[in-house]
Amino acid sequence: MRGAQRRAEEWLAAAATDPRACKRQWAGETGIAMLACGRFWDVLTVPEDLGVLALDALLCIPQTPGPTLADTGSRRVGFFLPPDPHGRWIGPDIRYAGRGSWIAVPAPHRAAGRLRWLVPPDGSGALFVPAAVELALQQALGTLAALADARDGRCPVCGGGRTTTAQPASGGAAPVRRRR
Repeated sequence: MRGAQRRAEEWLAAAATDPRACKRQWAGETGIAMLACGRFWDVLTVPEDLGVLALDALLCIPQTPGPTLADTGSRRVGFFLPPDPHGRWIGPDIRYAGRGSWIAVPAPHRAAGRLRWLVPPDGSGALFVPAAVELALQQALGTLAALADARDGRCPVCGGGRTTTAQPASGGAAPVRRRR
């Protein structure tokens, strides 16, 4: 195992109640271990479409990104943040795992079933800055709203109504829709 992978594994396994057992679980059949939140990090999970857009924005800023985990089965993305015993995140389908919570994670260097790292831990302890994640999520929500408006025939810039004269594949006239 390379030095960087070893550091990442050691850092992540340190959150387990038994780091050696954690490493055995990663090497086992499922490749997944349960780790406690709240000591080294907390995890904010959001719906996949929102999380991927926010991660794209976060990767554009000049700072080391924190680990980011994707659960393809539940279609969620988890951002690793500094522990905050008083942390509260409010929003549609937002989940915050802090002290007393546990999450399932694969080893830093591999995917396990439906769990995979979008940004694996690097072993340095780098985590996302909560304010940056909040801003990236707000930007992603704006992008998703604009896309939804565009699909609904509304102007993606102002949200106002517009008519459409697009022809459907059948050649007939498309119904005109307007926002009420």
